[in-house]
Amino acid sequence: MSQVYARRRLGTVAALTALIASAGLFNGPVASAAVPTPVSAATARGYLSSLKVTPEDRTGYNRDLFPHWITISGTCNTRETVLKRDGTNVVTNSSCAATSGRWYSPYDGATWSAASDVDIDHVVPLAEAWDSGADAWSTSRRQSFANDLTRPQLIAVTDNVNQSKGDQDPATWMPSRTAYRCTYARAWVQVKYYYGLSVDSAEKSALQGHLANC
Repeated sequence: MSQVYARRRLGTVAALTALIASAGLFNGPVASAAVPTPVSAATARGYLSSLKVTPEDRTGYNRDLFPHWITISGTCNTRETVLKRDGTNVVTNSSCAATSGRWYSPYDGATWSAASDVDIDHVVPLAEAWDSGADAWSTSRRQSFANDLTRPQLIAVTDNVNQSKGDQDPATWMPSRTAYRCTYARAWVQVKYYYGLSVDSAEKSALQGHLANC
């Protein structure tokens, strides 16, 4: 085989590969971006050991003190951005609302085809953050926390699972899908560490137990 023919053949194969990939025929449609990966279990254990342990105080909490969802890009707000990020084959309209797609909820293993069946969970709930130190934050910092796309703080999950979680911490609630509990514990600790939030004694004990099994 001549070098010229070989180059032409490789070019044809590369072009066909790109065409097939763009059509989603290799592995199917994928999310537009990945959910931020939490720190390792070892790092999370180190972070947890450094967190201040103190009783929680919800005095003065109001969800409106954490402005969300804010505009992220164009007509897309935080919820819509996470739906696009965490879903597969997501189609949106001119207002950035998801009109079709599929969403897998790692908390319970369910898959949904309607955005209305999906909530965006704050891994560390807003009320929990308030209890743990966010009551002393500026509104700007609370807004950043409530719309944080950089850390593993926002994730698309089954709506009633998110609602059953409410504002509970890992001492009283963990995902029913046990395979995700290590990831969830690592994410929780990373977020609390980054924002300088405290933990209560029961919460710390529960997290230590989950991280020990990672």
